[in-house]
Amino acid sequence: MSAWSGRRVLQLLKLALPVSAAVILAPLALTSWIETPPEKPLERKAPLVASSPAPQAQAANAASAEPDRVRTLRAGDTLGEALRDLGFAGNEAQRAATAASRYLNPRQLRPGMRVAAYLDGVEPARFALAVAGQGELSVERGGEEWLPSWRPYRRERRTRAVHSVLDGSLESSVAAAGADPELAYAMADVLQWDLDFNRDLQPGDRFAVLFEEVYLESRYFGIERILALTYGQSHRQLEAFRYGSASSFYDREGRPTEKMFLRAPLPYSRVTSRFSSRRFHPILKIFRPHHGVDYGAPVGTPVRVTAAGTVLSAAWDGGGGKTIKVRHPNGYVTCYLHLSRFADGVRAGVRLRQGDRIGYVGATGLASAPHLDYRVQRNGDWIDPQSLKSVPSPPLDSTQLADFRLLRDAMRAALEGSGEGAGEGLAPFTFPDSGPGSSAVRVATGFARKPVPALKTSSAIRK
Repeated sequence: MSAWSGRRVLQLLKLALPVSAAVILAPLALTSWIETPPEKPLERKAPLVASSPAPQAQAANAASAEPDRVRTLRAGDTLGEALRDLGFAGNEAQRAATAASRYLNPRQLRPGMRVAAYLDGVEPARFALAVAGQGELSVERGGEEWLPSWRPYRRERRTRAVHSVLDGSLESSVAAAGADPELAYAMADVLQWDLDFNRDLQPGDRFAVLFEEVYLESRYFGIERILALTYGQSHRQLEAFRYGSASSFYDREGRPTEKMFLRAPLPYSRVTSRFSSRRFHPILKIFRPHHGVDYGAPVGTPVRVTAAGTVLSAAWDGGGGKTIKVRHPNGYVTCYLHLSRFADGVRAGVRLRQGDRIGYVGATGLASAPHLDYRVQRNGDWIDPQSLKSVPSPPLDSTQLADFRLLRDAMRAALEGSGEGAGEGLAPFTFPDSGPGSSAVRVATGFARKPVPALKTSSAIRK
């Protein structure tokens, strides 16, 4: 019996291994070993669903399905190298890896994934591995050939709605409502043109979110996408509803929420210095204008371009250190100073889409601590980035608008817990699946309506 005994497997499953550790899936077993994603707060995990054995493995089901050898992938490993370490001869390892490429892109290999080998006597007869969030691959010897087979995980999309009041960080408030804290980051993506998540959030803000969760083999895996959300403050009410393409959101009037500029180049950070005509420089020890907004964040925090445009320069710029300048329509130029390094491929002349990663926070040049100095010019004049007014894209046409209003009203009813589907389940919505051939199953579930205690978590926002 190898180290991967049945008792050890049960112990590991009880410890709820994180999703980043891809667990080897043994298709010869009556029950699949699948990676265990993080447990959704305040909800019990569903039991694993037994998987059907592959046809070619029917005769072997009576035997133990435990792997004889297991190899954990390290950074830079290839599948062929892992197979050779598992006892495959050099030419056999390459042939088996080539057969696997029918279903497995080498770019899908990640450190921590486990390759399990099964022997026939002393010779390898099969190997298997699990691809995070997708399925299991098995490659078996068939005479002189290696025969691959692929079993995708059964995917379900379940619709939920949560409501809460901001108390502490957005993450902890979402968790207190009974949802995965990662939902906070999806909310930030939807509202990034209207809310600066570094300074606009206030205790007592109210939010409601209608969203889809993904379950693999009946086990919670993660957030799929937001369908609609509202965010209410004392002076305004923001609403966003998904309509049309998978990435388009519109406000209550059918106007796109996407605008020319994002409110900030970092989704989560803190403002350490504001735009000023006279600021005391911490290094030069003199008063001078500060034409930007400083966002404090750890070295290496990704920086995104706030609007679509073309890179003017990506180079050292005196006291600004490593700096990127980007030209945008209508005479705008944005500048990103003190970077630790530039993102791959960012150089003069490269065209960027809004939100593209362009560099990483650092402390190069005249900087007393790691931060991003973000600046904006219009027609050569410096302007306060936090006062920048964004102009939305044109609204939907009259035909689309009528259809949008019907869907908007249905999603509003789901958010408010009224109308068909309230209490026991949600009324169905029709949205495009993930792609051609998708095996996703749509399942409607109830609202998180029961009160839950506030979680004892830090109020600090994740960088």
